[in-house]
Amino acid sequence: MRLRGTSQFNDQGHLEIGGCDTVELAEQFGTPLYIMDEWMIRQRMREYMQAFQKTGLAFQVAYASKAFSTLAMCRLVAEEGLHLDVVSDGELFTALKAGFPAERIYFHGNNKTREELEMGLDAGIGWFVVDNFNELSMLSSLAYKKGLTARVLLRTTPGVEAHTHTYIQTGQEDSKFGFNLASGQVHKAVERCLQYKGLKVDGFHCHIGSQIFETDGFRLAVQKLVTLSEECRNLFGFQTRILNLGGGFGIRYNEEDRPMSVDQYIFAIAEEIRSGFSEKDIPQVVVEPGRSIVGEAGTTLYRVGTIKQIPGVRKYISVDGGMNDNPRPALYRASYEAILANRTSEQPEETVSVAGKLCESGDMLIWDIDLPHVKSGDLLAVTCTGAYNYSMANNYNRLRRPAVVFVRDGYSDVVVRRESMEDLIKNDRIPNRLLTPNGQC
Repeated sequence: MRLRGTSQFNDQGHLEIGGCDTVELAEQFGTPLYIMDEWMIRQRMREYMQAFQKTGLAFQVAYASKAFSTLAMCRLVAEEGLHLDVVSDGELFTALKAGFPAERIYFHGNNKTREELEMGLDAGIGWFVVDNFNELSMLSSLAYKKGLTARVLLRTTPGVEAHTHTYIQTGQEDSKFGFNLASGQVHKAVERCLQYKGLKVDGFHCHIGSQIFETDGFRLAVQKLVTLSEECRNLFGFQTRILNLGGGFGIRYNEEDRPMSVDQYIFAIAEEIRSGFSEKDIPQVVVEPGRSIVGEAGTTLYRVGTIKQIPGVRKYISVDGGMNDNPRPALYRASYEAILANRTSEQPEETVSVAGKLCESGDMLIWDIDLPHVKSGDLLAVTCTGAYNYSMANNYNRLRRPAVVFVRDGYSDVVVRRESMEDLIKNDRIPNRLLTPNGQC
């Protein structure tokens, strides 16, 4: 298994992350446990900033907080000088409570409510990434009534679909997100922005997919947005000031994955931008990495419980978590690597499948992985769980969501405490009629 970030094996044969022994972390904080390598997160952010600095372009790097959003994470993003992408009032609330500068926030979402738009306006966020005509009209009305000007990017569907190695140029025209480019919706949106009060349109946004291992899709998206910018300049005299190309940069979950370096992604985008615009017309370029910043920095630690051998079929090892703390394998067959964190020096002896403890046949974390002879009580460390695991965690089967710890230089800090039993029922209410004998009113 490939070690990532600050991960290493110590003299006790234990997995160590951020200078912290994972066996000791399990004893201190319990399992399941999300462990985030703070050094690695910061390093990934700096790689994006440095890659853009080499291009000489005006730029912004906005962390996509849907990948992993906590108060501590927002503070870390602010410290590193990045912008922030939020997609709900909850993510916006988290950012503001963390003290994140509102003017560095992009607000996304295909169905923003009136309350969410008002919240963003009142907070003074930087940009609304507008998805549709209803939102455009509502945002204009709200901003005008408040005496404010909302800065806007128009989300487009440029007809580029990217899923790992496959690019289908027209696939994304059928999407719940954004204004359709092929039908001319984007042009109509620009025209309305220029007519509506309370709005200032700065440019365009697109997002072509996730876990992308090539640059072809990004290049094609840039080409289409360059053409769109030229058309809008000719039709309306509109000058594109910002091009936001979204995220989707791939990471290595296992040895079969072959992501490119940050430099390769950014240099390809920059090259296409420079070839498409004249030097005086080059807009500010924005990207929104999420998974590629936190994905590989996360490790989930589990305690092995029951072991079941089906002769001639399969050996199952069950852990104390599952699809409640990592629903990605059940949702879209996501693949992970793992290691016995307490016995790293031992060689693989058997092939096992890792089952979760939830009451679902589909609650499987890993199928057919080679490990040393697994014993009840062992610690299993599943790598690359930093993106979307905590974000998607739930209380199915009334299981408590795990704690999250940041580790760095031998220090471990809880950034999300483990839920208690009381947390599970704190929002429950029993109607008075159920408190009386026999349920009578």
